[in-house]
Amino acid sequence: MTSSPSSARIGDVLVRVDGLVRTYGSTRAVRGASFDVQAGEIHALCGHNGAGKSTVVKMLSGQESPDAGTIHLAGRLVDLGSRQAAQRGGVALVDQELSVVPALTVMENLMLGDPQVGWLDRRRTAARRFRPVLDDLGLGHLRLDQPLTDLGIGERQLVEIARALGQQARLVILDEPTATLSDVESAHVYSAVRKVAASGCSVLFVSHRLGEVLELCDTVTVMRDGDVVATTSTADLTVESLIVQMLGELPERPDRRLDQDTESEVLARIDGLSVPGRVDGMSMTLHAGRVHAVAGQLGSGASEVLRALAGLEPGASGSAVVDGCPVHLGHPSGAARAGIAFASNDRKSEGLFLDKPIAWNLLATRLGHLTRLGVIRGGRWSSSLARLVALCGLDPKRSGHSVGSLSGGNQQKVFVGRSLGRDDVRVLLLDDPTRGVDVGGRAAIHALLRDAADSGMAVLFASTELEELLDLADVVTTMHQGKVVGRHAGRTSGALLLREMTHGSAADEPSAPAEQPPGRAEKREVHA
Repeated sequence: MTSSPSSARIGDVLVRVDGLVRTYGSTRAVRGASFDVQAGEIHALCGHNGAGKSTVVKMLSGQESPDAGTIHLAGRLVDLGSRQAAQRGGVALVDQELSVVPALTVMENLMLGDPQVGWLDRRRTAARRFRPVLDDLGLGHLRLDQPLTDLGIGERQLVEIARALGQQARLVILDEPTATLSDVESAHVYSAVRKVAASGCSVLFVSHRLGEVLELCDTVTVMRDGDVVATTSTADLTVESLIVQMLGELPERPDRRLDQDTESEVLARIDGLSVPGRVDGMSMTLHAGRVHAVAGQLGSGASEVLRALAGLEPGASGSAVVDGCPVHLGHPSGAARAGIAFASNDRKSEGLFLDKPIAWNLLATRLGHLTRLGVIRGGRWSSSLARLVALCGLDPKRSGHSVGSLSGGNQQKVFVGRSLGRDDVRVLLLDDPTRGVDVGGRAAIHALLRDAADSGMAVLFASTELEELLDLADVVTTMHQGKVVGRHAGRTSGALLLREMTHGSAADEPSAPAEQPPGRAEKREVHA
């Protein structure tokens, strides 16, 4: 991997943030943030959604200008008034929202916005610089002229990371870089980041996955409500103590309230569900009052199972019945009529209307109940909105604000809350329901899903995260390479789930073990 252009020696302060302040109207998003990042250091920036992390990242990457305070790079006071100025100053950013262009090739995406790539012989120069980075990230199989449309979301994320790591920057900012990646892909990122740091580059790493923060990073700066509350060596932290720094206390987990002596109603049956090239004959039963999970790494077929049930996979085959009503696979309207609601893993592209008010986003799927002859019935609108805002734990005074102004955690609450409290929804599907959400928001969303199950719904979510599976699911179905490899109800071994998710089973389609009494899956002592 190419070396960083930084002239600072490892251990010297390369980035100094001193007293940064940023205000939006009457809201002070950042209140005098100060911290140092050394050359060669992997420095984490943590905090709950709305703590000010994203605003600090925007100021360091030139997207926002501070109202007060200074930024020094390699001992020099810098004015990072634009993305271009930040790039020229040696700052590379991987934002939590993908900025790759699907219509371009891998090489063209790698060269986007790179101030080091000139106009003469640019392809050969870029190939020489980026090929080793792609190899380090496990993308050695990609052709540089390959269209990005050929790649899945995980590989696209890795291409974006490669673009930043290959820019020979002095400061690389990685904002939730592994949120869409499997464990294997994340391991490639960790290895590449360590190589970049070893060359003398500073890395600012923003993540809600606290386990990876403690594994990868040297130092953690924690923000809460716009203030920096602590900067600590990771050697002196545990996940619990880091959560306490972020929230002031450990969040409560929702508890299971199902009578273990009573068999719950079978609400849905899926038999022989297949999606060409991705899912092969998947069958399962969903019970009312339980939270079910489909667990698997990216490419396992778990996401495709949910999308097929939601009618979003035109080539899907097999059968599904919800509450006695057959589901017409391949048609979203048929899934909705059968009582299925779906929240995808990309709330911004496939779910929310970012420029519309929170109220509109919460009520968008129930307009038939709230209108008459196309006219909104004010009383029903107001009462439904008040009920959903309270259920989701949102600020009622902000219901008229655009949903794009909310933190990621609150956006996800709106996305999930849209499907709650509806008599016509019997099965709630969620793909990676807490992606990019902090530990406090995660607990709140888990509580929403538990409440949905307790109301009589069957909840089915897909996840790659072991902690979430152990903490939330009552029944877990593991998948590997498109096939079911295990089914587990009640207390489950995390090691067993991880082995099945990453290595599969000797049998392509094992018989389901005898179902245990319904109950919580085994909870880890610490939830990251």
